[in-house]
This record gives sequence, structure tokens and C-alpha cells, in this order.
Amino acid sequence: MRNYDFSPLFRSAIGFDRLARIAEHAAANNGNSSYPPYNIELLGENRYRITMAVAGFSMEELDIISEGEKLLIKGVRKESDTERKYLHQGIAERGFERTFQLADHVIVTGANLENGLLNIELVREIPEAMKARKIEIASGRMLESEAAE
Repeated sequence: MRNYDFSPLFRSAIGFDRLARIAEHAAANNGNSSYPPYNIELLGENRYRITMAVAGFSMEELDIISEGEKLLIKGVRKESDTERKYLHQGIAERGFERTFQLADHVIVTGANLENGLLNIELVREIPEAMKARKIEIASGRMLESEAAE
């Protein structure tokens, strides 16, 4: 396994230490299963959608948990009363857990299950205090006169 040194990237960046943890986590989970398959779509400047193929799962068998900067999607198959004999079983019937790391200020706004696809809607809501604002520049004379008051 390779170890990456991110320190040169952080020489001029302040507060991005979480990025290194995310990269390390992604590298450590490189061998994880790709089940179930999913897409991540960019719908607009601050809107996203995760679409996950969960054929055979009912709404009662799926859980979506958003906690802090993590989104956990879990599928737990209920035990079937009927025993089946398969000649070929190509549809996976196993449970799964998939975790996504969310960026700052990204929240889940909704989810729906349609035709075996689970769609999870996400939005980045940047607080007003975090948005760019223009800073007025005062002249040195103005500051001196304000200080005298």
C-alpha cells in the first residue's frame, strides 16, 4: 500500500487537514466491494443526487442515516419464508452498507425508491456568514479621524 505525503499541499492552505483524512480513508477502502452500484450526479451548482441500484429491496429494508459529515445507506434483507431452489442466482440478495463522506454544509433533502433505484437528493447550503462579501477599504486619514472621535 502506498502512503501519500500531503504536507506540501497544506503549506498555503489553512483548515484543510480533514482532506488528508478523507484521502487516507479512500485509499484504505480501495478493496471494498462495489455492491450495490451507484451514480453521483451534479444537478446544479449546489445540488447533487446519489442513485443506487437496490433491486429487490423494499423501503422497509433500507435505512438512510445522515450524521455530521457522513451519509450511511444500509440495506438489510428480511428472511424469506419460502425456500427457493436456484438454477442460477445472478441477483445479489445480500445486505450492504455504503458510506459517503459529505462536504461541509451538504445536507440530505429527500429520498425516494422507484423501479429498484434509490435516489437521494443532496444540497449544499452555505450560510450567509460563509458567503463571499466585499470588504470596503478605508483611507488612512479616515481611520485617524474616526480614532479621534
